[in-house]
Amino acid sequence: MDARLEAIRDTVLARNPGEGEFHQAVTEVFESLGPVHDRHPEFLEGAVLERLCEPERQIIFRVPWVDDAGRFQINRGFRVEFNSALGPFKGGLRFHPTVNLGIVKFLGFEQIFKNALTGMPIGGGKGGSDFDPRGRSDAEIMRFCQSFMTELYRHIGEYTDVPAGDIGVGGREIGYLFGQYKRITNRYESGVLTGKGISWGGSLVRPEATGYGTVIFAEEMLKTRGLSLDGQRVVVSGSGNVAINAIAKAQTLGASVVACSDSSGYIVDEAGIDVALLRQIKEVERGRLKEYAARRSAVTYVDGGSVWDLDATVALPCATQNELDGDAAARLVRNGLLAVGEGANMPSTRDAVAVFQEAGILFGPGKAANAGGVATSALEMQQNASRDSWSFAHTEERLTEIMVGIHDRCAATADEYGDPGNYVLGANIGGFVKVADAMLAQGLI
Repeated sequence: MDARLEAIRDTVLARNPGEGEFHQAVTEVFESLGPVHDRHPEFLEGAVLERLCEPERQIIFRVPWVDDAGRFQINRGFRVEFNSALGPFKGGLRFHPTVNLGIVKFLGFEQIFKNALTGMPIGGGKGGSDFDPRGRSDAEIMRFCQSFMTELYRHIGEYTDVPAGDIGVGGREIGYLFGQYKRITNRYESGVLTGKGISWGGSLVRPEATGYGTVIFAEEMLKTRGLSLDGQRVVVSGSGNVAINAIAKAQTLGASVVACSDSSGYIVDEAGIDVALLRQIKEVERGRLKEYAARRSAVTYVDGGSVWDLDATVALPCATQNELDGDAAARLVRNGLLAVGEGANMPSTRDAVAVFQEAGILFGPGKAANAGGVATSALEMQQNASRDSWSFAHTEERLTEIMVGIHDRCAATADEYGDPGNYVLGANIGGFVKVADAMLAQGLI
């Protein structure tokens, strides 16, 4: 790391103790930015990095609610509004017991660069709660969401901060959140949340967008070596919305997707994952992958273990942060891996990324590869602002254009800064320069 940036990084880490994921995200970005500051000393003079690493606003609040047994429950809510140089804060809400301030800050920091790469006028933010929706009734989730929004509403708006969904927050939760926002404010402000239902302001392709976009990015990387997804053996981690739609899109491009996972284990289906059955179990019944194996012949269910033990030419980590470590990366490389597209946010550890890059593996970092979700959220904002709705085909075409543009921007930036094929460097520099220019142009913000 450039010594000038290392000093700034050390100060950032010292000011934010105990936030390991945030430290990891900051360090990964700083390691790419030395060449930028050689060309643009004004970024150092303007303390851009110091300002960029300090959120514009951090909100922590209590979320009291009552469960079905009449017992009082208390959770903690977060919203980190990180940077609005390019537009209103934009980023998802995550409901999961692991959520804490450090997790939300890491996600929000990554979101700044991801949103910049889309070319859309949106800033970076993130939020959520340590509430666990698993096993809760619809009535409990509604009461929690209503309490959460009763505090959050005062901090968001279509020109201020526009949340969306993330892990644990899908169409059901967005519906309850939007209903409470409307109830409190007496405004039908469609643009205040994205990921809404199609009949009340949502965008077609939004549920599919993150998974689809990840696969599109992987396909573009393979094209640089004269390859495609057609005929590739693909392994996916996770079995939530992103993973399911990544599987579906990869299959349409001719890939053989043979495995996916959940927190209990993974399945191997050599005939190819049955997406319809997977959707039924995970999205309708909210069940576990072992039920998939019970209903489909010739499927192996592995209780525990790592899906990364399997042979694959393409890996799509779509579960959660730091799920793929250096040892797993080395196994994948030995087993014939060609490309990795990160559907989750920072799912590969720093050791894993180093293994992939040293082996010459095509590696699409999450801030680039999974930007399709937020890009389509921005398209939903466009439709809301114009009181319009677009067809699935038109929206998917726009998504594809954006993802190809992100890939090409990352590749061109890596070439420009002397490290062809380094998509990590290309994504970090490409996103940073756009935000840094805007921050300097807007003065002391």
